[in-house]
Parts: sequence; structure tokens; C-alpha cells
Amino acid sequence: MASRFSIITDDLEHCIICGSPRVEIHHIFGGANRGNSEKYHLIIPLCHEHHNEPPNGVHHNDKMMLWAHALGQLYFETVADHSRFMELFGRDYLNEYGSDPRDLLDSRL
Repeated sequence: MASRFSIITDDLEHCIICGSPRVEIHHIFGGANRGNSEKYHLIIPLCHEHHNEPPNGVHHNDKMMLWAHALGQLYFETVADHSRFMELFGRDYLNEYGSDPRDLLDSRL
């Protein structure tokens, strides 16, 4: 198995939000775009609470999912341009989110 890495964080051992060492890897863009998340290294470590538990898990909270998508877009656009992002993912999450998604990381919930 190839080793995983993320273009968003060098630390895949701790939740990107709270720092917990018990993590699950979240593919920022799922479904039909899960392969693109793998290909472009758009993955983040999340603890179970922030990954798949209501009410704050990205799979249960639309605001958190939009945050993750905006974060993925922000970092993707540091290695490719906006038009390539739109070609692949078809939606401008940064525009929808309306602020810098790194702000959430700075506040560490």
C-alpha cells in the first residue's frame, strides 16, 4: 500500500480540528470525487467526533462539510489554478464559505 500524504497537513496522526491522536482519514471530496481526493492528496485527519458523529462531524453537519470543501479548494488552488478546480469539482466552495477556512484551524474549536 502506498503511503498517504495530504497537501493540507503534514500531521496525519492528530485531528486537524482538536488535535486528538485518535484519527480517521477523511476524503474531503467524497462520492464520485473520492478518487480525486486520493489523486490530489485532499485528505485530512479527523477524530471520530469531527468525522462521523452528530452534530459536529463533517458527515452530519453541512457547515462543517462546506468548511472542509473550502479548505480543500484553498489548498488545491495552491498547486493548480481555479479553473482546474472548477473543471474537476464543479463548485466554488470558497465563494460559498465566504471566509478563510484556515480561521477555524487557528481557533481550534
